[in-house]
Amino acid sequence: MHRIRVYQGDITQLAVDAIVNAANSALNGGGGVDGAIHRAAGPQLMEACLTLNGCPTGQVKMTHGFELPARYVLHAVGPIWQGGDHGEADLLASCYRNAMTMAAAEQFQSIAFPAISCGVYRFPPDQAVDIAVRETVKALASNENLEDVVFCCFDEAMAERYRQKLHVPQGGSEGEGSA
Repeated sequence: MHRIRVYQGDITQLAVDAIVNAANSALNGGGGVDGAIHRAAGPQLMEACLTLNGCPTGQVKMTHGFELPARYVLHAVGPIWQGGDHGEADLLASCYRNAMTMAAAEQFQSIAFPAISCGVYRFPPDQAVDIAVRETVKALASNENLEDVVFCCFDEAMAERYRQKLHVPQGGSEGEGSA
């Protein structure tokens, strides 16, 4: 049975098959969740990323998790918000679709997503949550292996957006979700 849950905390501490990194197109680390993942995974992550020759916006590339509790890191390059008329929604949806497709191909049972593009890339949070939940629920319909999807949020405001979209009880930190 598929379970979608909301977790407020540090994505680098989650023991799942894969965590998704909100990466930049150079895959060279950075700020926010990207920097935190690179720091927690150790220098081998940067070495592995350098062999991937970057990643286009909307696409996903995979590395091992190295020193992370997660076995793998899926590096998803989200769009920079430019007002909404430059294909940003389609590119963000592509990040989630591609990560879920990769999870299915690798037969992962668990995956954790940050709020891709909602930090320094300034994607409107409510729109981003709608896209994340829609694409994830759609992908789960054809993935029997994936049992646990975590939307990992750094702050309470973002976690509450996911809870509302997934109809998780007020103040609940995790549980079954339905969109």
